[in-house]
Amino acid sequence: MKKIPLISFEKVTKTYITGPIKYQALKGISFSINKGEFVGIMGHSGSGKSTIMNIMGALDNPSTGRYKLKGKNIEKYDNDELADIRNGEIGFVFQSFNLLPRTTVLHNVMRPMMYGGIKKQDRESIALETLKKVGLEDKKDNLSNHLSGGQIQRVAIARALVMNPSIIMADEPTGNLDTKTAQEIMKVLQKLNKQGTTVVVITHESEIADYAKRIITLIDGQIISDKKKR
Repeated sequence: MKKIPLISFEKVTKTYITGPIKYQALKGISFSINKGEFVGIMGHSGSGKSTIMNIMGALDNPSTGRYKLKGKNIEKYDNDELADIRNGEIGFVFQSFNLLPRTTVLHNVMRPMMYGGIKKQDRESIALETLKKVGLEDKKDNLSNHLSGGQIQRVAIARALVMNPSIIMADEPTGNLDTKTAQEIMKVLQKLNKQGTTVVVITHESEIADYAKRIITLIDGQIISDKKKR
């Protein structure tokens, strides 16, 4: 029986229209990602990588072509189902962290569970277990604005993990970090991938993409290479 990819892009295009101006961000790209992969999607500004992230994360739809998540065309989902996918199936990690600043680490990590139907009495234990995975259980009572940049990003990774998503999508996750801290964050993502989590990292830096097992490179909305490491 043929394995269904976790993610599949089939001749996907995306065109943005602003008044009389049309801009084609993606030009008929096709690729798939299987469960358990660690993929780096790399390209300079304007290459289309953020557009891929938005479509992949169910934040936007293709103009033409198909995006399938677990074999189902994303266009078949209604708004409530899309919201459930974004909260449960996909864990997002952003360059800007997006944590609540005057809220404890524990409560920041617990937030997705408030919207995901997890029982109140279970949320704390799940959040603590997830913080252990990123080595921050001892910071659970700290306010998030009292942490270092690297610690904040690890909290963001923990928050992305609490709903046990099918995939972690990290958009320029090291963009606001120094080199040493960036390496630490990428090693956390590598470790999670070794434990079975599917990881996709969007980046413009080859040093960051090199942590992945497979690198898809974009130029001007087209895939110019898709290479797996040996």
